[in-house]
Amino acid sequence: MFSEPDRANAYLEQHVTRLLSSYAHWTGEDLLQGGSGASLAESLYRASFVVISHGTQTDPIFNYGNLSAQQLFEMDWSTLTALPSRCSAEPVERAERARLMATVSAQGFIDDYRGVRVSASGKRFMIERATVWNVLDENGTNVGQAATFSEWTPLPDRAAASRTP
Repeated sequence: MFSEPDRANAYLEQHVTRLLSSYAHWTGEDLLQGGSGASLAESLYRASFVVISHGTQTDPIFNYGNLSAQQLFEMDWSTLTALPSRCSAEPVERAERARLMATVSAQGFIDDYRGVRVSASGKRFMIERATVWNVLDENGTNVGQAATFSEWTPLPDRAAASRTP
């Protein structure tokens, strides 16, 4: 697990470099324009869009979430990076999420994912047009998966939806 990005750890420059280079590898596009090194890593951490990643464990744990991800999921760094990524989806959505991750593993990325996620307080939201990609290290070895999105819609909670006439 990484410590929270800050100036002292160069905003996790090595991990962010992997995220960004893998994104470019799979999509042919840059996720961020301009900057390099720690300044680019800081820009990603402070970006207005969500970027989140997990490792390759059997039950992958989030290992990165920029400030937008932390705010949306209503978790601080230490809480988010202790969470199995499957737990960001409601139980009914987990089978679809597993199918998505298998597709990304096989193809390298997808750029049209949508699905329901849930925050720490139970707020539900639909993410739209997410790009999910395999994260590669400097040797081309898969070291995880990441996602980015900038569109989400709040949804009613399940209890409120069931009370609607």
